[in-house]
Amino acid sequence: MSSYVWISHLVTQGVYGAYTLGVSGNVPFCIMKKDKPCPDVLCALLGTRHPIVQAGMVWCTGWELAAEVGKAGALGTLGAGSMYPEELKAEIQRLKAAWDGPFAVNVPLLYPDVEAHMETIAAAGVPVVFTSAGSPKKWTGFLKEAGATVIHVVSSAAFARKAEDAGVDAVVAEGFEAGGHNGREETTTMCLVPEVVDAVSIPVIAAGGLHDARSMLAALALGATGVQMGSRFVMTQENPAHAAFKQRIADAVAGETRLMLKDVTPVRLLRGPEGSFFDQVHHAEEEGADAQTLRELLGRGRAKRGMREGDLMEGELEIGQVSALLDDLPRAGQLVDQLVQEFKAFNTRQMAKGFFWKGLE
Repeated sequence: MSSYVWISHLVTQGVYGAYTLGVSGNVPFCIMKKDKPCPDVLCALLGTRHPIVQAGMVWCTGWELAAEVGKAGALGTLGAGSMYPEELKAEIQRLKAAWDGPFAVNVPLLYPDVEAHMETIAAAGVPVVFTSAGSPKKWTGFLKEAGATVIHVVSSAAFARKAEDAGVDAVVAEGFEAGGHNGREETTTMCLVPEVVDAVSIPVIAAGGLHDARSMLAALALGATGVQMGSRFVMTQENPAHAAFKQRIADAVAGETRLMLKDVTPVRLLRGPEGSFFDQVHHAEEEGADAQTLRELLGRGRAKRGMREGDLMEGELEIGQVSALLDDLPRAGQLVDQLVQEFKAFNTRQMAKGFFWKGLE
């Protein structure tokens, strides 16, 4: 069996775990790491048809978006980080009324009302909980006792190992291409995903810069069991982000996002008009502003002003590097269907041919 046909066989058989390529004599070979979970394991864990997660972003999620994503077979997520406890409770109620399948809530663990959120999540029987921005050790046991699947977002292999030791069911390996709050390590998705895959035995969901079937395939080739997409789902009709923010994303070109405020809380922002908050932060950092000065400049409420209210001058415009590739506004369910259909359309035999070169013969 030729090398490319052998890989094609593996792919068409649904074996998507991380693999290694090598040469034995003149015969290329492919060895799967069979101890690594495949996408079907993640789908079973989440209760979904597809290994696709819509990220729980601040100010850019809501029950309508999560419901439409869920109905299409992926996992919709509410972002609790921009909700008061009563708001989260109401959003969960509306979501459950619109969709009787699995969904998730993302909870930043440094959030001031985290205890109230966790009580709401437990009482509502939320099936999947993503935790981020803090140690999962304190809340993982509580959430699992309430019947939830717990997944933690990490920015390094070291944090992934700690999360696995804390008992989480899976991790999201989020590269620093991602929008919003980010790891200080500045590790790209291409490097981070295989590092985390090799460090843990639980499923790894790739995030950061993923937006279409091509990037999804790349993530699975790196050993991920599924993908989480945030910026891509901002650009959907059901997303509650302001129309002005969406238009700015559609107009974005490469190089217009930057990881900023690293001395306070690292966040990837999209450039606004001349003299905007983006420029103010950039100027302050160029002048060597200390953390306290940056905190005063940041103030409060800028994320809401930018993303939900559409204030491009004074608001934070949190979005990933992939914004330069986003210029359409589909319905969320259509987006999931498109991702799946494009993935299914890959001709694995022809693709596998492209993995090899004459020097291997």
